[in-house]
Amino acid sequence: MKRIFLALLCITVINLSLIANVSAADFVVREDFEKYASGFTGTFIMYDEAQDQYTVFNEPQSTQRLSPCSTFKIYNSLIGLETGVLDTEDVYTLIKWNGTQYPFPAWNHDQTLASATRDSVVWYFQELASRIGAKRMQENLDKIGYGNRDISGGLTTFWLRSSLQISAREQVDLLYKLYSGKLPVSPENVEVVKRNITLSESDGIRLMGKTGSGFENGKWKLGWFVGSVEKQGKHYYFATNIQAPDGAIGGKAREITKAILKDLGVL
Repeated sequence: MKRIFLALLCITVINLSLIANVSAADFVVREDFEKYASGFTGTFIMYDEAQDQYTVFNEPQSTQRLSPCSTFKIYNSLIGLETGVLDTEDVYTLIKWNGTQYPFPAWNHDQTLASATRDSVVWYFQELASRIGAKRMQENLDKIGYGNRDISGGLTTFWLRSSLQISAREQVDLLYKLYSGKLPVSPENVEVVKRNITLSESDGIRLMGKTGSGFENGKWKLGWFVGSVEKQGKHYYFATNIQAPDGAIGGKAREITKAILKDLGVL
C-alpha cells in the first residue's frame, strides 16, 4: 500500500512539474527590454495569439492598475456605438465645438469620432460620456469587464487620473477578447473602433493603437500605448505604460513600444 501511495505521489509531482513547465513556456520574461525604457519605470506586455504566449518586461508593473487616461477612448467609443449614441457612419458622429479655446489647435473645431480619436480630443469624449450617462456607462463597463469598473470619480473625468484603473495585462487581455469576438458587443462596432485607431497599414502589417498621458500638478507622470498588430494572419496584442516625475507621455510610450515590437520581429 505504501509503495502504491509513493508511486501515485511521484506521478502527481511529475504532472505538476509538467504543468508548471507549460505555464512557464507560455510566459516569457524579457528584462533586457529595460534598455528601451531608460529614464522611466515602465512595463511592456504582449500576447501572441498564434503561440498562446505572453512576452513581458517588468512583470510586477504589468499587473499594477493605473488610470487608463486616453486609452479609455477605445472603450468610450465602443460604448457610444453600442448604446446608439453614436452612429457607425462617421459623418453622423459630429459634435459641435462650443468655442472654448484649448492649447491644442486640433481640438478647436467640430469633431467626429474619427477626428476626435485621432487627435485625442478630451472634450469630445467628455461630451460623449455625458450623453451615454452614468447608468449605461456602468452597465457596459460591467459587461465587458473593464479594469476595476469604477466611475465614481465623475462621469466626465473618471478615466483621467481618477477612479477608473486598469493594468497593462488587463489591457492586453481585453483587447484580445474584443478583437477575437469574445465580448458581447457588435462586430460592426468593433470594426469602427479598429478603423479609428489604425495608425499604419502596409506590407501586410496593420498597426492599431491608442496613446494616453497622465498630467498631474503640472507634470506628465504617466504614459500609455496600447493596441495590436495584425501581420500575415497573425495577431499580437500589446500594452506599455511608463511612469516618471515628469516627461512620461503617451508619445514616448508609443516610441518604446515600437522599438520593442521591432526587436521581437512583429513590426
